[in-house]
Amino acid sequence: MFYRYETHCHSAQCSACAHSSSQELVQAYHGAGYAGLVLTDHFIFGNTSVDRSLPWQMRMTAYYQAFLDAKIAAESLDFDVIFGIEHAYGDGKEVLIYGIDLPFLLKNTDIPILSLDELVERVHDYGGIVIQAHPYRNRSYVNMSVEPRLDIVDGIEVHNAGNQPGEDRTALAASAGKDFILTSGGDIHTVQNERLGQSGIALPYRIRNEKELVAALKRRDHGLLIKGNVFEKITEYDLP
Repeated sequence: MFYRYETHCHSAQCSACAHSSSQELVQAYHGAGYAGLVLTDHFIFGNTSVDRSLPWQMRMTAYYQAFLDAKIAAESLDFDVIFGIEHAYGDGKEVLIYGIDLPFLLKNTDIPILSLDELVERVHDYGGIVIQAHPYRNRSYVNMSVEPRLDIVDGIEVHNAGNQPGEDRTALAASAGKDFILTSGGDIHTVQNERLGQSGIALPYRIRNEKELVAALKRRDHGLLIKGNVFEKITEYDLP
């Protein structure tokens, strides 16, 4: 038996490009048979819908509210909601950060001026991990001449349901020979997306919070959910 978790999704409360609330995401993923999701809304430099003019503590509290709303919706469903962020660090490149929480955000008021190297170091000191999101996504807003930061991240998203054919294969090839944590994510922005329920990770046990997510990923206890199928190991032929 596998417990399925989405690792990459966005709510309208925090992500300007999203169209569904965090509560709607919870209901949709529960209905699709998932045990939980990691809410990874766009953070301060991404396509955020949180008022950028707010003082830091108010801004972080507003950002975190989408997660709290999702937790309330999940209570009656026996569904796990875990906090994460998607951080844009420049040139259209992004990372997924797991294992942090509101106290981390409130304490680190200088995040806006930190380099990615400095932020990764602080996340590691806090016990979290950093995953390069859709590292070879080719879009007009992405500077493709800038390589993803595979030198400092803990892992790589080798499948993203929003990618174009070939982009996942390039990510998988880049992970060869490296001791990376590999993940799969739906990158879902609306419950109307037909890809909802097709991606994520699969675990032989449930995870209830950020620390348990990080521990499971570090142990490589997860399989990858790709197009609705669970893979313990993947090859380029399993990817779009």
